[in-house]
Amino acid sequence: MPARAVDLVGLGQISLDRVALVGDGSEGGEAVPPRGAPVPLPGGQVATALLAAARLGLRGRLLGAVGDDADADDALAPLRASGIDLDGVCRIAGARTRRALVLVQAGDGERIVYATRDPGLALSPARLSRAALRNARAVLVDAEDPDAARWAVTVARERGIPTLLDVDAADPERLALACSVDFPIVSRMFSDRLSGSTCEEETLRRLAVAPVRMAVVTCGADGAIARLGDARLVQPAFAVAARDTTGAGDVFRGAFAWGLLRGGSARQVLAWAAAAAALACRGLGAQGALPTAEEVLARVAAPATGGRARRGAAEPGRRG
Repeated sequence: MPARAVDLVGLGQISLDRVALVGDGSEGGEAVPPRGAPVPLPGGQVATALLAAARLGLRGRLLGAVGDDADADDALAPLRASGIDLDGVCRIAGARTRRALVLVQAGDGERIVYATRDPGLALSPARLSRAALRNARAVLVDAEDPDAARWAVTVARERGIPTLLDVDAADPERLALACSVDFPIVSRMFSDRLSGSTCEEETLRRLAVAPVRMAVVTCGADGAIARLGDARLVQPAFAVAARDTTGAGDVFRGAFAWGLLRGGSARQVLAWAAAAAALACRGLGAQGALPTAEEVLARVAAPATGGRARRGAAEPGRRG
């Protein structure tokens, strides 16, 4: 039976996070114990991006791997409730669903993430079906399983489907993957490792070669910069009272896909993505405050206001 038409297929990370608040940084550098027991909340970079896109109005399909434990049910519950097609999610017998301990600093929402992933969750192309990408309008991959990501990008390119990549690590394998997609959206950590601190322009120069259509570096509180041909685009961050910055970068990517499929210009897509990432910082956990399309459009249209620019669009440890 042919796969139903969807707007965005996401292939990659699915997680159940344990989120705990810690002190606000006023303890003179001393270690601060969590305030209460960690709360289990769904996360994972592609799962969160796909859910964010669904909240904005896209139809989604998720490809990935989870264990056969109760954590898998909890991690997938919000995706299922949003109508995302989960037929391509593999349940691996005997494996444990990816998990992360997320320590969120009270006051500014900054966080540290300690993640663990069962090796049994490694996703190979042999576990994937070409039919899963049929009738898709865009494909988003991460680089947790590079072989699977390359497979998806290759199939999508054969079918003329635009591809997006979310990646932090800057090793040669992932750099080559970033240069193979239409829209590589990399973190500042990726840029620092590739080109050195404060050298985002060099990173964009290295990424913006055919077949790349537009390369983006997300820079947390400094917003995002992009290169489209010879044009350099700068997108400031939006101010927000951040409760938790976990997943902001994932939401940026989901909103970027939404803006792209909505037919926005490059500047509009960057602004919508940045606004969605900022709004997502209002709640606890990676998926605790995913904005609607109306909220994103209103935030971009509103005059600039005071307040702290949100962090987390692409910083180390942003994942849940």
